[in-house]
Amino acid sequence: MSDLTRKKCKPCESGTAPLTDDEEQQFLNQLTGWSLDKKKIHQLHKLYKFKNLSEAVKFVSEVARLAEDEGHHPDIYISYQYVTIVLWTKKIAGLSENDFIMAANIDALAKAK
Repeated sequence: MSDLTRKKCKPCESGTAPLTDDEEQQFLNQLTGWSLDKKKIHQLHKLYKFKNLSEAVKFVSEVARLAEDEGHHPDIYISYQYVTIVLWTKKIAGLSENDFIMAANIDALAKAK
């Protein structure tokens, strides 16, 4: 179990600085299969593959429940056997520790399947 899965998301205030590149890399090193997009706003991305649309939708429902519990909401894209999760903290227009906590917890949901 990742140390990140032991943490809870904390409310993020507007004006809080996003993570530095070094901080992002340290957190990214604790995840598997996530990529960091630094084009405009730094974001985390991961593509999950499922047997069929029904399994993909079930996973999305579980991610939605987790997002509500944590108060931190990813962007979710679904297409047939695939779910793409995009994480970033909208209030700070970048990445916060919460994004990496959510990524680790989403991975834990996927592994439980």
